[in-house]
Amino acid sequence: MQTVTVERTDDRYVVTLDRPAARNAIDAAMIAELHTVCGIVEAAPAPVLLTGAGEHFAGGADIGELRERGRDEALSGINRTLFDRFAALPLPTVAAISGYALGGGAELAYACDIRIATETAVFGNPEPGLGILAAAGATYRLPSLIGQSVAKQVLLAGRTLDAEAARRYGLVMDVVPAGEHLAAAHRVIDRIVASAPLALRLTKAVVDGTARIEDIAQAVLFETADKRDRMTAFLEKRNRR
Repeated sequence: MQTVTVERTDDRYVVTLDRPAARNAIDAAMIAELHTVCGIVEAAPAPVLLTGAGEHFAGGADIGELRERGRDEALSGINRTLFDRFAALPLPTVAAISGYALGGGAELAYACDIRIATETAVFGNPEPGLGILAAAGATYRLPSLIGQSVAKQVLLAGRTLDAEAARRYGLVMDVVPAGEHLAAAHRVIDRIVASAPLALRLTKAVVDGTARIEDIAQAVLFETADKRDRMTAFLEKRNRR
């Protein structure tokens, strides 16, 4: 991969947006590579630490690419589809944020379960100033994270939130000095991995409202001796024919 790096340790993934010369702007190549990352994590679930190389988390989407996109690209939800997939990863995700988290970069941060920020962090969604809207999750994630009133200030009035405001409104868990965000995020994941993975997975699904009662009920039934006995009897009867 050219725009993202992935490190797998025993109990977590560390994913780094790696276009520091472009403030880690999210382009089509990064979207494709983050889909690859999601596939890796879905196949072997573990908590994810997401961060950006250099001084910034992600300064937005690639404006040059956005300018050339038309109706069909908008209707396909290119960025939204990825961010929704990232939000749905089975185990908790923690964003370690320094500098700019703007536009699409902010929306990717909103898609994480927990955010840690440095004192330099700035969140904002300036999309209306570019003739578009924040269509990759901000309109439905940000109100639930910080409340509808403050979300409207960000989405409609162009307000940016510095690190202290983000902490005050609950957008970030903690604010740490510059350069300490990765260590702080790792400490959060240390606490996460001390818990039972299945309990974490179910808790996240319930809190996010993605838990389906039939899946949970089926999971319980799949572990019963009655299910195994009945299916074994069925297979033995069929094999005797």
